[in-house]
Amino acid sequence: MEQLYDLSLWAILGFILASYSVIGNDSIQTLGTFIAANEKINWKWKFLFGATIFSSIVIYCWYTTGGDIAYGRLGRIGYIEPEWYHVMTPAILLVLTRYGIPVSTTLLVFSVFASGIVLEKIIVKSALGYGVAAVTAYALWIVIAKFIDEKNDRVQAKNVRYWRIAQWVSSCYLWMAWLQHDMANIAVYLPRQLSLELLLCVLIVGVTILGVIFKTDGGRIQKIILTKTGARYLRSTTIIDLIYATILYFFKELNNIPMSTTWVFVGLLTGRELAISTMRSDYKFKYIFPIVAKDFGKIILGLGISICAIFLVQWIKTNGY
Repeated sequence: MEQLYDLSLWAILGFILASYSVIGNDSIQTLGTFIAANEKINWKWKFLFGATIFSSIVIYCWYTTGGDIAYGRLGRIGYIEPEWYHVMTPAILLVLTRYGIPVSTTLLVFSVFASGIVLEKIIVKSALGYGVAAVTAYALWIVIAKFIDEKNDRVQAKNVRYWRIAQWVSSCYLWMAWLQHDMANIAVYLPRQLSLELLLCVLIVGVTILGVIFKTDGGRIQKIILTKTGARYLRSTTIIDLIYATILYFFKELNNIPMSTTWVFVGLLTGRELAISTMRSDYKFKYIFPIVAKDFGKIILGLGISICAIFLVQWIKTNGY
């Protein structure tokens, strides 16, 4: 219990706000398609599914690394005792999530912790992730669209069960891959090696937040998913999850620099929408351009807020506030 009591008020508050804002904002990427495709299933079963994977991933990392829960993502970012200004970014995230704006939680949170060099590497890796996801999704959906048309060729009743299982498996794979990236956004407020008591606190807070997300069907930010073509369909969501999770896994193995999973996700959906518009005569580019432009604009908004946060924190430090 000593480690828990040694945490400052700002560390505890930052951790709680970061947990809610990061999981709440980024849940659209991992749990959004899962919630959309399983809207008829009782939220308690979906919550049990998400909470079990969350707890397993966190405990496994903590046990195998001797106390780390960030999967090595914080290797180049030393622990800094949080001050009041470090709590600003998750508070901003909380407001943005409340209004359904999906911004990069990684850039926003790490903007007040990471050095300029590390933050630059995070931005470069995130931009690369956006490009890889967009190109990959476009190429794959050019092929997939020839065989799958969710609007006119629904899954046959006898096959729904199998696609349902596949969708849950792909969601599990994606949820695991995402946690290995974005747990760092929460753990940055905590010591790099956690005691058992602090681990239990992380699990309690995380599971509680997941309960709120599933109870409210993803909240306002879930609207981003529902505007995308076929986002409610089992086959489409299964394929989206598999591709997204594989890209995240690739970048996880690439190096231990954190990256914005939001940028990867938006890139994936952008490439997919463009491919569908290319293959379907009734889905013109003029229809998807506002959607794509709006999502990209939110990425730029998040980057702009992150840069402003950096200058604000440096000004606060310089003036001794």
